[in-house]
Parts: sequence; C-alpha cells; structure tokens
Amino acid sequence: MSDTRWFALQPQDERATLRLSGAWRLQHLAEIEVALAGLSLPAAARIDGSGLTSIDSAAALVLLRALPTAQDAAAWVGLSEANGRIVDKVRSHLGSVLSVAPPRPPGALAALGHRALDLGSLIGGHVNFFGATVLAFAQALRHPLRLRWRELTVQLEQTGLMAIPVVSLVTLLIGVVITYLLGLQAEKYGANIFVVDGVGIGATREFAPIIVAVIVAGRTGAAFTAQLGSMRLTEETDAIRTLGLSPMQVLVVPRVLALMVVLPLLVFVGDVMSLAGAMAIAGPMLDVTPSAFLARLHETLDVRHVFVGLAKAPVFALVIAVIGCRMGMTVGRDTRALGAATTSTVVQSIVAVILLDAVFAVVMEALDL
Repeated sequence: MSDTRWFALQPQDERATLRLSGAWRLQHLAEIEVALAGLSLPAAARIDGSGLTSIDSAAALVLLRALPTAQDAAAWVGLSEANGRIVDKVRSHLGSVLSVAPPRPPGALAALGHRALDLGSLIGGHVNFFGATVLAFAQALRHPLRLRWRELTVQLEQTGLMAIPVVSLVTLLIGVVITYLLGLQAEKYGANIFVVDGVGIGATREFAPIIVAVIVAGRTGAAFTAQLGSMRLTEETDAIRTLGLSPMQVLVVPRVLALMVVLPLLVFVGDVMSLAGAMAIAGPMLDVTPSAFLARLHETLDVRHVFVGLAKAPVFALVIAVIGCRMGMTVGRDTRALGAATTSTVVQSIVAVILLDAVFAVVMEALDL
C-alpha cells in the first residue's frame, strides 16, 4: 500500500483501488500536484471518493489531467452527490480545455502588418493631438487670460535656463571633436585655416540644432511625459476637468509654447559654444590663433546658415513637445505603462527630429538656401 495525506493506493488481485481522502481544495493544490506526480496508477484501477470530505473544481481538474483513468466516469465509486457533481462538471469541460491548441506565432508578413497598423495608429494619434494643440493655441489667442502665465514661466525656467549647462557642455565638446577630426585631414594638405569654414557652417547649420534637439528630447520631452503621466495616474487631470478647466489649456499649451520659445535660444547657445570649442582646440592643434579663427569665421560664415539652424528649432520644439505631452496625456493608468511611455517619447522624438532635419535639408537645397 502506498499512503499519502491525499490518497492511498490499494493493490488487489483483480483491480487496484485509489482511495482519495481529505479536503482537495485550491489552497492545497501545490501539495496535491506533487503527490500525484509520483503516482503510477494501473489502467484498470478504480478511484474511490468515499473518503473525500470536499473537492473543488481546481483540484478535480488537476486530478483528471494527472490520471487518464479518472476521466472515465465508470472508474469512480463512492463519491458523494455534491463531489460527484463537481467532478462530472469538470470532466464534461475537460475535452474542450485539452483540445485548445496554443496560438501559433504570427508569420513575418502578419507581424509586419501589425507593426504597420500600430505605426499608423501612433502617427494618427499624434496628428490628432497636434490638431487639438493648435485649437487650444487659437483659443488662447482669442482669450489671452486663459493662458497660464505662471505655468509658462515655470516651464521657461525648467526647459530653458536649467538646460543651458548641459547644452553648453555637450556642444562645446562636439565643437572640439569636429575640429579635431577635420584638422587631422586638413593638416596633411596644409589647409588648416579651412577647418574654420567646415566647423562654422556645419555647427551652425546642422550639428548644433540636431544635438540640442536630441538633448531636449531626452531631457524635456521625457519630463513632459513623466509629469503629465503622473498627473493622469493620480487623477489630477480628471480633477482639472471636474473644475470645468481644459487640461490642454492648463497643462499642454504652456509646455509647448515654452519649448518653442527656448529651443531657438538653446540652439544659439549651442552655436556659440561649439565655435568656442573649435577655436579652443584650433590654436594648439592647427596653429590657428583665436584672432585668425574669428577673422576667417567672419569672412566665410554667412548669416543665412545661422538663420537656417535657428529656423529648425521651433519646428523641432513643436514636434518634441507634442509627442511628449500626448504620450503623457494618454498613458495607461499604471507605473509600468508610464515608464514605457517615457522611453517611447525619447525614441519617437529623436527619430522625428532626424526625419525633419532630412526634410529641411531637401527643402533648403531646393530653395538654394
């Protein structure tokens, strides 16, 4: 005889009997599974349920799955009416449960289609939110008192003044790196002074706007999503609506306007610092004195290149702010979704900035600017 807390197997000459005992309930399911795992039951064995005090559907399902013999109603004896009803009910549904095949992984074409649909839905949501933002701006222009000036001031400080140190440091180092790389090649041909041309035009027209926009996307865009997402989780946005106010006017418009104002200024700071970094390394590496550097820069750097770089900044700012605010306003109501939305904001913003810069390059080339 093999005894456990839950059953006893009694071998007989004609037919072995498995006598069940105790309360087979959900809270004991782990112990029952372990006990059944080591049980070897003959095919013709009977199952005696007279010793069962109770059994629930979870325990019955485990038993029926572990012992194929138990799936035959004729193998059962001694069950009470209540326990027999539960076992019969589980047995009647067991076939459909076991016959369900695991879902097949989607093929490459289906996965591509799902990705395309998700991308289309994402872009459509951003376009819709952009339209709502433009409408909120129009309402603010018609009714200037609706604009939250205090919130705008706070956002100007956080997105502008607080970003100057990191923008200055990164663009300064970018100017040093670009000058160093160009100088390595220019020295071979004695064209040291022409490094100023490349650094001046490249930094003001392309490098500074893109680098500053990427910094802002990672710093400010993510902050917008985190702030608005946290307010959504704590139902502060719902409270704003309950008070009869528009979350677009209270939360979104000040952030979008502040970023559109400060990003051109940050790009200008980036221009100055990248040229300062280039001038700092041009002296010891290329024998180009600061006075010679500035003189050559004045001759070759057309002001239109600076204006082209500054003109990109408000567009970059608008896209970054719209993506950051929209992801925060539509985030799921759990912390995991908030983290995923913040990460997604950074990725989307950087990709959007690079795509827009490519569009600007094509348009500016067509306009001969």
